[in-house]
Amino acid sequence: MRLSLTDYRRRRRSGGQPCFVLQHDAAGSDHYDLRLEIDGVLVSWTIPKDGRLARRTDDRPLNDAARDVVVADSGTYANVTRYDMAECLDCGHLSFRLSGERLRCCYSLTRVRDGEEETWLLIRRKEEADDWS
Repeated sequence: MRLSLTDYRRRRRSGGQPCFVLQHDAAGSDHYDLRLEIDGVLVSWTIPKDGRLARRTDDRPLNDAARDVVVADSGTYANVTRYDMAECLDCGHLSFRLSGERLRCCYSLTRVRDGEEETWLLIRRKEEADDWS
């Protein structure tokens, strides 16, 4: 499905929960971009199609509709820890449950490298039939 970010936001579920979007980018290196809404911005990671390591990329504003993308999935997510998501991001460990069209499962992101090439490990926390491909 090809949606602009503006169209995605129009379709986004309301109800106060933060949103997520998983975008498939086949240009150049085939990868996904995972974006989680945290403190009013879309915090972003690039995930190779065949890997579990995620590279942190620049945060995007919620109203960023600069280009058309292939939205692989979208919906809301819930923090499954007792800590604030911004705090978890600073500490280097996020745990969340995605509630999308396809992905309905818990994941964790754990920072394994700081610095210019900030790297995170993506782990699916439950054995469910979700698939990144």
